[in-house]
Amino acid sequence: MNVEAIAQRRMLAQGLWGRREERPEDVVRRLVAMQAQDFAPAKWAIGQRAGAATDHDVERAFTEGRILRTHVLRPTWHFVHPEDLRWLLGLTAPRILSRMASRHRELGLDAEVRRRANRAFERAVAEHPQTREELAHALKWAGIDPAGQRLPHLLMLAELDGVLVSGPRRGKQHTYAAFDARVPPGPAVSRDEALALLARRYFASRGPATLRDFLQWSSLTAAEGRRGLEAVAGELERVEVDGRTYWFDPAAASEAPPSPAANLVHVYDEIVIAYSESRDVLSGPERAGFVTDRGAFLRVILLNGRMVGRWRENRGRSIEVTVSLYRPLARAEERALRAALERYGAFLGEPVALSIDGM
Repeated sequence: MNVEAIAQRRMLAQGLWGRREERPEDVVRRLVAMQAQDFAPAKWAIGQRAGAATDHDVERAFTEGRILRTHVLRPTWHFVHPEDLRWLLGLTAPRILSRMASRHRELGLDAEVRRRANRAFERAVAEHPQTREELAHALKWAGIDPAGQRLPHLLMLAELDGVLVSGPRRGKQHTYAAFDARVPPGPAVSRDEALALLARRYFASRGPATLRDFLQWSSLTAAEGRRGLEAVAGELERVEVDGRTYWFDPAAASEAPPSPAANLVHVYDEIVIAYSESRDVLSGPERAGFVTDRGAFLRVILLNGRMVGRWRENRGRSIEVTVSLYRPLARAEERALRAALERYGAFLGEPVALSIDGM
């Protein structure tokens, strides 16, 4: 196996190629957790893995609670399937809390403030979901100052404590709902069982990947990550490429699409963010290094699973996607790019015009 083969197997495992899931929530279940702090682009990450799904389809799944958005794995938002949230929180919330402890001390968010805030939030969302502003008022009524960064951190703590979770949007505003109203009860899962489950599903949905990739994505300690991988290593295959050990589920890949195949992915798509040590697999021969520009992740254009350029979106009366390419495209490659743009337009429900910048 070479780097090109690794890139292509990842595209298949992640559902960007090959078998697509029928429903948005099935995509989220397949990928366990999908980074989602940028809500609109994160919906596209689901949409392009879900057959003919549109932005409206993903939004409806979110509104109905078939997809949830909360803090898990790392101190940022992720889309999660409701049936996975309890065991994921049980596994990763302690690590997030440990990493954020010094910041919480700076903000004066001790155990007593956290307890009082959770009680205020529980009362506020008992009847129906509440916006962030409404929950700030609930804190004030409880005698808790929500100023500055205290409110977002108290909301995150309530998510990690299983008090709040995402509710349906109210216009363009996000709401928070009662956790138990949207998250079904689940069987008790021991820590070792959860470690094995997370490792199995990570390498099935993102392999070939390295142990260090898994550790960064999951936020587990090195000891816990190794324990999870060791528990499922017998189910996986391993390969050495350029001095790295990659693990993958041989049953996860399906048939690749005809070459060339193009994909537009946003800055926090799992094909980018789920890897750290081996993120450079995405970089094609025309562009060595990571998919970043001055430290910021790019919206990238993938051709046969490797990066050939980046894209940006301009919205006025119409949508125009401007692409900056690292090399000229052959005619068949440009057709593949236009097909990817048509799929993006179909997802948005609007035509998308293409503009190409030379580099």
